[in-house]
Amino acid sequence: MAYLSKELNLVQKTRLKKLNSFGIEASCEQLVSFHSEAEISSWLALNNNQSERFFVLGGGSNLLLIGHVPYILLQANIQGVEYQEQGDDVLVKAGAGVNWHQLVMQTLDKGYCGLENLSLIPGNVGAAPIQNIGAYGVELKDLFVELEAIELATGDKLVFAHQECDFAYRHSIFKGALKGQYIITSVSLKLSKIPKLKLDYGPIRNELSHLSDSGITPKAVSEAVIKIRSSKLPDPEELGNAGSFFKNPIVSASSYQQLKQQFPELVAFEIADGRYKLAAGWLIDQAGLKGYRLGDAGVHKKQALVLVNYGDASGKDILSLARFVAKTIDEKFGVTIEPEVWILGEASW
Repeated sequence: MAYLSKELNLVQKTRLKKLNSFGIEASCEQLVSFHSEAEISSWLALNNNQSERFFVLGGGSNLLLIGHVPYILLQANIQGVEYQEQGDDVLVKAGAGVNWHQLVMQTLDKGYCGLENLSLIPGNVGAAPIQNIGAYGVELKDLFVELEAIELATGDKLVFAHQECDFAYRHSIFKGALKGQYIITSVSLKLSKIPKLKLDYGPIRNELSHLSDSGITPKAVSEAVIKIRSSKLPDPEELGNAGSFFKNPIVSASSYQQLKQQFPELVAFEIADGRYKLAAGWLIDQAGLKGYRLGDAGVHKKQALVLVNYGDASGKDILSLARFVAKTIDEKFGVTIEPEVWILGEASW
Protein backbone atom coordinates (compact mmCIF):
# COMPACT_ATOMS: atom_id res chain seq x y z
CA MET A 1 0.00 0.00 0.00
CA ALA A 2 1.31 3.46 -0.85
CA TYR A 3 2.40 5.66 2.03
CA LEU A 4 -0.29 8.07 3.25
CA SER A 5 1.31 11.50 3.63
CA LYS A 6 1.16 13.23 7.00
CA GLU A 7 0.28 16.38 5.05
CA LEU A 8 -3.04 14.90 3.91
CA ASN A 9 -5.63 17.52 4.83
CA LEU A 10 -8.57 15.84 6.58
CA VAL A 11 -11.14 18.06 8.29
CA GLN A 12 -14.18 16.75 10.17
CA LYS A 13 -17.54 18.60 10.04
CA THR A 14 -16.00 21.47 8.13
CA ARG A 15 -17.66 24.71 7.10
CA LEU A 16 -17.66 25.40 3.37
CA LYS A 17 -18.31 29.13 2.98
CA LYS A 18 -14.77 29.81 1.77
CA LEU A 19 -14.80 26.78 -0.52
CA ASN A 20 -17.65 27.83 -2.81
CA SER A 21 -17.70 30.93 -4.99
CA PHE A 22 -21.29 31.77 -3.98
CA GLY A 23 -19.98 32.33 -0.44
CA ILE A 24 -22.85 30.21 0.88
CA GLU A 25 -22.84 29.02 4.49
CA ALA A 26 -22.81 25.23 4.38
CA SER A 27 -21.09 22.26 5.97
CA CYS A 28 -20.18 18.68 5.17
CA GLU A 29 -19.41 15.48 7.04
CA GLN A 30 -15.72 15.53 6.19
CA LEU A 31 -13.34 17.20 3.75
CA VAL A 32 -10.25 15.36 2.50
CA SER A 33 -7.67 17.08 0.31
CA PHE A 34 -5.16 14.97 -1.64
CA HIS A 35 -1.87 16.04 -3.21
CA SER A 36 -1.02 12.92 -5.20
CA GLU A 37 -2.57 9.84 -6.77
CA ALA A 38 -0.81 7.69 -4.17
CA GLU A 39 -2.59 9.54 -1.37
CA ILE A 40 -5.94 9.01 -3.05
CA SER A 41 -5.37 5.28 -3.55
CA SER A 42 -4.14 4.78 0.01
CA TRP A 43 -7.05 6.66 1.56
CA LEU A 44 -9.62 4.87 -0.60
CA ALA A 45 -8.17 1.50 0.39
CA LEU A 46 -9.12 2.34 3.97
CA ASN A 47 -12.44 4.03 3.24
CA ASN A 48 -13.89 2.66 -0.01
CA ASN A 49 -16.75 0.99 1.87
CA GLN A 50 -18.19 4.53 2.10
CA SER A 51 -17.88 5.37 -1.60
CA GLU A 52 -21.60 6.11 -1.96
CA ARG A 53 -21.07 9.03 0.44
CA PHE A 54 -18.24 10.66 -1.57
CA PHE A 55 -18.53 13.84 -3.60
CA VAL A 56 -15.59 15.28 -5.52
CA LEU A 57 -15.14 19.00 -4.90
CA GLY A 58 -13.19 21.06 -7.42
CA GLY A 59 -12.61 24.78 -7.05
CA GLY A 60 -16.18 25.32 -5.82
CA SER A 61 -16.89 27.71 -8.69
CA ASN A 62 -19.71 25.77 -10.33
CA LEU A 63 -21.57 24.66 -7.25
CA LEU A 64 -24.62 25.61 -5.20
CA LEU A 65 -24.61 24.18 -1.70
CA ILE A 66 -27.91 23.70 0.12
CA GLY A 67 -27.47 23.62 3.90
CA HIS A 68 -25.59 20.65 5.30
CA VAL A 69 -24.07 18.39 2.65
CA PRO A 70 -24.31 14.77 3.86
CA TYR A 71 -21.18 13.72 2.00
CA ILE A 72 -17.47 13.24 2.46
CA LEU A 73 -16.00 15.82 0.10
CA LEU A 74 -12.80 14.86 -1.74
CA GLN A 75 -10.42 17.35 -3.36
CA ALA A 76 -7.64 16.38 -5.78
CA ASN A 77 -5.21 19.26 -5.23
CA ILE A 78 -2.61 17.70 -7.52
CA GLN A 79 -0.33 20.34 -9.01
CA GLY A 80 2.18 20.39 -11.86
CA VAL A 81 2.08 20.92 -15.61
CA GLU A 82 4.08 18.92 -18.17
CA TYR A 83 4.72 19.93 -21.79
CA GLN A 84 5.68 17.64 -24.65
CA GLU A 85 6.26 19.21 -28.04
CA GLN A 86 5.22 17.12 -31.04
CA GLY A 87 6.14 19.07 -34.16
CA ASP A 88 3.73 22.01 -34.37
CA ASP A 89 1.57 20.51 -31.64
CA VAL A 90 2.10 20.52 -27.88
CA LEU A 91 0.73 17.94 -25.46
CA VAL A 92 -0.06 19.58 -22.12
CA LYS A 93 -0.71 17.43 -19.04
CA ALA A 94 -1.94 19.33 -15.99
CA GLY A 95 -2.75 18.15 -12.48
CA ALA A 96 -6.38 18.33 -11.38
CA GLY A 97 -5.65 20.98 -8.76
CA VAL A 98 -4.05 23.46 -11.18
CA ASN A 99 -6.03 26.69 -11.47
CA TRP A 100 -7.62 26.77 -14.93
CA HIS A 101 -6.99 30.43 -15.73
CA GLN A 102 -3.38 30.18 -14.57
CA LEU A 103 -2.91 27.24 -16.95
CA VAL A 104 -4.33 29.32 -19.82
CA MET A 105 -1.96 32.19 -19.03
CA GLN A 106 1.02 29.87 -18.70
CA THR A 107 0.41 28.22 -22.07
CA LEU A 108 0.04 31.58 -23.80
CA ASP A 109 3.27 32.85 -22.21
CA LYS A 110 5.01 29.81 -23.69
CA GLY A 111 3.61 30.60 -27.14
CA TYR A 112 1.14 27.71 -27.21
CA CYS A 113 -2.30 28.44 -28.67
CA GLY A 114 -5.78 27.03 -28.23
CA LEU A 115 -6.96 28.03 -24.77
CA GLU A 116 -7.22 31.79 -25.34
CA ASN A 117 -11.02 31.83 -25.69
CA LEU A 118 -11.28 29.99 -22.38
CA SER A 119 -9.50 32.69 -20.39
CA LEU A 120 -10.79 33.74 -16.96
CA ILE A 121 -13.07 30.73 -16.51
CA PRO A 122 -13.00 30.04 -12.76
CA GLY A 123 -12.21 26.66 -11.25
CA ASN A 124 -9.57 23.96 -11.46
CA VAL A 125 -8.37 21.73 -14.28
CA GLY A 126 -9.95 18.58 -12.84
CA ALA A 127 -13.45 20.04 -13.08
CA ALA A 128 -13.04 21.28 -16.67
CA PRO A 129 -13.86 18.01 -18.51
CA ILE A 130 -16.77 17.16 -16.20
CA GLN A 131 -18.57 20.28 -17.33
CA ASN A 132 -16.96 20.40 -20.78
CA ILE A 133 -16.30 24.07 -20.10
CA GLY A 134 -16.67 26.42 -23.03
CA ALA A 135 -16.78 30.06 -24.05
CA TYR A 136 -16.84 32.15 -27.24
CA GLY A 137 -16.98 29.26 -29.68
CA VAL A 138 -14.47 26.93 -28.02
CA GLU A 139 -15.13 23.95 -25.74
CA LEU A 140 -12.73 21.81 -23.79
CA LYS A 141 -13.59 18.83 -25.99
CA ASP A 142 -12.00 20.65 -28.97
CA LEU A 143 -8.58 20.37 -27.29
CA PHE A 144 -9.02 17.32 -25.09
CA VAL A 145 -6.82 14.23 -25.51
CA GLU A 146 -7.35 12.15 -22.37
CA LEU A 147 -7.67 12.25 -18.61
CA GLU A 148 -6.56 10.07 -15.74
CA ALA A 149 -8.97 9.23 -12.93
CA ILE A 150 -9.30 6.95 -9.94
CA GLU A 151 -12.45 4.94 -9.38
CA LEU A 152 -13.82 5.72 -5.93
CA ALA A 153 -15.30 2.28 -5.32
CA THR A 154 -12.14 0.32 -6.13
CA GLY A 155 -9.17 2.71 -6.08
CA ASP A 156 -8.26 1.61 -9.61
CA LYS A 157 -6.66 4.14 -11.94
CA LEU A 158 -8.10 4.45 -15.45
CA VAL A 159 -7.36 6.53 -18.52
CA PHE A 160 -10.32 7.99 -20.44
CA ALA A 161 -9.74 8.88 -24.09
CA HIS A 162 -11.78 11.53 -25.88
CA GLN A 163 -14.34 9.14 -27.35
CA GLU A 164 -15.00 7.60 -23.93
CA CYS A 165 -16.02 10.88 -22.30
CA ASP A 166 -19.34 11.41 -24.09
CA PHE A 167 -18.79 15.14 -24.46
CA ALA A 168 -21.74 17.36 -25.30
CA TYR A 169 -22.79 20.91 -24.48
CA ARG A 170 -21.85 21.43 -20.80
CA HIS A 171 -21.90 17.67 -20.37
CA SER A 172 -19.66 14.63 -20.14
CA ILE A 173 -20.00 11.04 -19.01
CA PHE A 174 -18.92 12.25 -15.56
CA LYS A 175 -22.18 14.19 -15.29
CA GLY A 176 -24.13 11.27 -16.74
CA ALA A 177 -23.53 7.53 -16.54
CA LEU A 178 -20.39 7.82 -14.39
CA LYS A 179 -21.55 10.68 -12.18
CA GLY A 180 -19.87 10.56 -8.79
CA GLN A 181 -17.84 7.45 -9.54
CA TYR A 182 -14.37 8.88 -10.26
CA ILE A 183 -11.95 11.50 -9.02
CA ILE A 184 -10.02 13.05 -11.91
CA THR A 185 -6.29 13.45 -11.24
CA SER A 186 -4.94 14.93 -14.49
CA VAL A 187 -6.08 16.21 -17.86
CA SER A 188 -4.13 16.18 -21.15
CA LEU A 189 -4.81 18.69 -23.94
CA LYS A 190 -3.37 19.21 -27.41
CA LEU A 191 -2.39 22.81 -28.19
CA SER A 192 -0.54 24.28 -31.15
CA LYS A 193 2.43 26.52 -31.84
CA ILE A 194 0.54 27.86 -34.85
CA PRO A 195 -2.39 30.19 -34.07
CA LYS A 196 -5.81 28.88 -35.11
CA LEU A 197 -7.94 31.69 -33.78
CA LYS A 198 -11.68 31.44 -33.18
CA LEU A 199 -13.14 34.90 -33.75
CA ASP A 200 -16.73 34.04 -34.65
CA TYR A 201 -18.36 35.78 -31.70
CA GLY A 202 -19.24 39.43 -32.24
CA PRO A 203 -18.06 40.73 -28.86
CA ILE A 204 -14.55 39.41 -29.53
CA ARG A 205 -14.42 40.97 -32.99
CA ASN A 206 -15.61 44.27 -31.53
CA GLU A 207 -12.87 44.23 -28.90
CA LEU A 208 -10.23 43.49 -31.55
CA SER A 209 -11.54 45.90 -34.19
CA HIS A 210 -8.81 48.46 -33.50
CA LEU A 211 -6.05 45.95 -34.33
CA SER A 212 -4.62 45.01 -37.70
CA ASP A 213 -4.73 41.36 -38.75
CA SER A 214 -1.12 40.92 -37.67
CA GLY A 215 -1.96 42.36 -34.26
CA ILE A 216 -4.68 39.80 -33.57
CA THR A 217 -2.62 37.27 -31.66
CA PRO A 218 -3.70 34.55 -29.21
CA LYS A 219 -2.71 36.84 -26.35
CA ALA A 220 -4.78 39.66 -27.84
CA VAL A 221 -7.77 37.32 -28.05
CA SER A 222 -7.22 36.30 -24.43
CA GLU A 223 -7.06 39.93 -23.34
CA ALA A 224 -10.31 40.64 -25.23
CA VAL A 225 -12.04 37.68 -23.57
CA ILE A 226 -10.82 38.79 -20.14
CA LYS A 227 -12.10 42.31 -20.76
CA ILE A 228 -15.51 41.05 -21.93
CA ARG A 229 -15.91 38.61 -19.05
CA SER A 230 -14.76 41.18 -16.49
CA SER A 231 -17.30 43.69 -17.76
CA LYS A 232 -20.17 41.21 -17.50
CA LEU A 233 -19.33 38.84 -14.67
CA PRO A 234 -18.91 39.95 -11.06
CA ASP A 235 -15.78 39.00 -9.15
CA PRO A 236 -16.78 36.23 -6.67
CA GLU A 237 -14.43 37.83 -4.14
CA GLU A 238 -16.66 40.90 -4.19
CA LEU A 239 -20.08 39.44 -5.00
CA GLY A 240 -20.75 35.73 -4.53
CA ASN A 241 -21.68 33.91 -7.73
CA ALA A 242 -20.98 30.77 -9.75
CA GLY A 243 -20.70 32.41 -13.16
CA SER A 244 -23.41 31.43 -15.63
CA PHE A 245 -26.08 29.70 -13.58
CA PHE A 246 -28.17 28.41 -16.51
CA LYS A 247 -27.30 26.53 -19.66
CA ASN A 248 -28.32 28.03 -22.98
CA PRO A 249 -31.35 25.95 -24.04
CA ILE A 250 -31.26 24.08 -27.36
CA VAL A 251 -34.45 23.89 -29.42
CA SER A 252 -35.48 22.40 -32.76
CA ALA A 253 -35.38 24.47 -35.95
CA SER A 254 -39.19 24.60 -36.03
CA SER A 255 -39.39 25.79 -32.41
CA TYR A 256 -36.78 28.42 -33.18
CA GLN A 257 -38.77 29.69 -36.18
CA GLN A 258 -41.93 29.95 -34.09
CA LEU A 259 -40.11 31.87 -31.37
CA LYS A 260 -38.48 34.10 -33.95
CA GLN A 261 -41.89 35.06 -35.33
CA GLN A 262 -43.11 35.98 -31.87
CA PHE A 263 -39.86 37.62 -30.75
CA PRO A 264 -38.02 39.01 -33.82
CA GLU A 265 -35.00 40.10 -31.75
CA LEU A 266 -34.47 36.61 -30.34
CA VAL A 267 -30.76 35.85 -29.90
CA ALA A 268 -29.80 32.36 -31.04
CA PHE A 269 -27.02 30.41 -32.78
CA GLU A 270 -27.46 27.49 -35.15
CA ILE A 271 -25.49 24.42 -34.12
CA ALA A 272 -24.09 21.59 -36.21
CA ASP A 273 -27.17 19.34 -36.12
CA GLY A 274 -29.51 22.07 -37.37
CA ARG A 275 -30.98 22.89 -33.98
CA TYR A 276 -30.60 26.29 -32.33
CA LYS A 277 -28.96 27.32 -29.08
CA LEU A 278 -30.90 30.19 -27.51
CA ALA A 279 -29.19 32.83 -25.40
CA ALA A 280 -30.60 32.18 -21.93
CA GLY A 281 -29.35 35.55 -20.75
CA TRP A 282 -31.43 37.28 -23.44
CA LEU A 283 -34.53 35.30 -22.42
CA ILE A 284 -34.09 36.24 -18.76
CA ASP A 285 -33.44 39.88 -19.64
CA GLN A 286 -36.50 40.06 -21.90
CA ALA A 287 -38.60 38.57 -19.12
CA GLY A 288 -37.71 41.64 -17.06
CA LEU A 289 -35.64 39.75 -14.52
CA LYS A 290 -32.22 41.38 -14.93
CA GLY A 291 -31.50 42.96 -11.55
CA TYR A 292 -34.44 41.16 -9.89
CA ARG A 293 -33.96 40.29 -6.20
CA LEU A 294 -35.49 37.95 -3.67
CA GLY A 295 -33.87 39.18 -0.48
CA ASP A 296 -30.10 38.76 -0.82
CA ALA A 297 -30.45 36.40 -3.79
CA GLY A 298 -30.49 38.26 -7.08
CA VAL A 299 -30.14 38.21 -10.86
CA HIS A 300 -27.07 40.24 -11.71
CA LYS A 301 -27.67 43.76 -13.01
CA LYS A 302 -25.25 43.42 -15.94
CA GLN A 303 -25.53 39.74 -16.90
CA ALA A 304 -28.88 38.02 -16.49
CA LEU A 305 -27.33 34.55 -16.69
CA VAL A 306 -25.58 35.14 -13.38
CA LEU A 307 -27.30 34.69 -10.02
CA VAL A 308 -25.58 36.43 -7.12
CA ASN A 309 -25.41 36.42 -3.35
CA TYR A 310 -25.65 40.02 -2.15
CA GLY A 311 -24.50 39.05 1.31
CA ASP A 312 -26.45 36.61 3.41
CA ALA A 313 -28.40 34.53 0.89
CA SER A 314 -28.63 30.84 1.73
CA GLY A 315 -28.38 28.05 -0.78
CA LYS A 316 -32.15 27.62 -0.55
CA ASP A 317 -32.61 31.35 -1.32
CA ILE A 318 -30.53 31.05 -4.49
CA LEU A 319 -32.38 27.87 -5.48
CA SER A 320 -35.78 29.52 -4.95
CA LEU A 321 -34.72 32.41 -7.17
CA ALA A 322 -33.44 30.02 -9.86
CA ARG A 323 -36.72 28.11 -9.87
CA PHE A 324 -38.66 31.37 -10.16
CA VAL A 325 -36.52 32.46 -13.11
CA ALA A 326 -36.99 29.12 -14.87
CA LYS A 327 -40.75 29.18 -14.26
CA THR A 328 -41.00 32.72 -15.66
CA ILE A 329 -39.08 31.78 -18.82
CA ASP A 330 -41.28 28.74 -19.36
CA GLU A 331 -44.44 30.83 -18.99
CA LYS A 332 -43.28 33.63 -21.29
CA PHE A 333 -41.43 31.70 -24.01
CA GLY A 334 -42.42 28.05 -23.56
CA VAL A 335 -38.72 27.26 -23.19
CA THR A 336 -37.15 25.14 -20.44
CA ILE A 337 -33.89 26.39 -18.96
CA GLU A 338 -31.80 24.21 -16.69
CA PRO A 339 -28.98 24.90 -14.23
CA GLU A 340 -25.41 24.70 -15.39
CA VAL A 341 -24.20 24.50 -11.77
CA TRP A 342 -24.19 21.43 -9.54
CA ILE A 343 -26.81 21.61 -6.77
CA LEU A 344 -25.71 19.69 -3.71
CA GLY A 345 -27.34 19.22 -0.32
CA GLU A 346 -30.80 18.95 1.15
CA ALA A 347 -32.67 19.92 -2.04
CA SER A 348 -32.32 19.47 -5.78
CA TRP A 349 -33.58 21.09 -8.95
